[in-house]
Amino acid sequence: MAFAELDLERAQNLLEHLVAEAKERFGKPVCAAVCDAHGFLIALARADGSPVRSIALSQQKAYTCTRMGGTTAAFLERLRREDIAIGYFCDPLLTALPGGALLEDGTGRVIGAVGISGLAPAEDQLLADSGSEVVRRLLEHG
Repeated sequence: MAFAELDLERAQNLLEHLVAEAKERFGKPVCAAVCDAHGFLIALARADGSPVRSIALSQQKAYTCTRMGGTTAAFLERLRREDIAIGYFCDPLLTALPGGALLEDGTGRVIGAVGISGLAPAEDQLLADSGSEVVRRLLEHG
């Protein structure tokens, strides 16, 4: 069953899961951000010891996903493939660093995005991608 919007409680549950998963799988602290379908921040978690730069980066990764309609890894691939400078998009909040993924409501409708920062780029992306599955479980169990 789908829900209309990504609320604060579900966003916080997702962040709690992702921060714990980063510590368990990679042994490192991360920052994780969840935004709504328009790219506006709903919730942010900064694990103790995570890099300060990861605060803004995690938010920008989530934002970029909603604005560009895909993962930040896919956005990076597009910039490289089409030889486009990110500045051509006239949005200083965009980033092409891997670690951002869209979140859907179970029907394919985008309800937000998640951004992860603090690990290697491929690890950030892997963790962000797992956020979609966590959201599906949150939907199924209320």
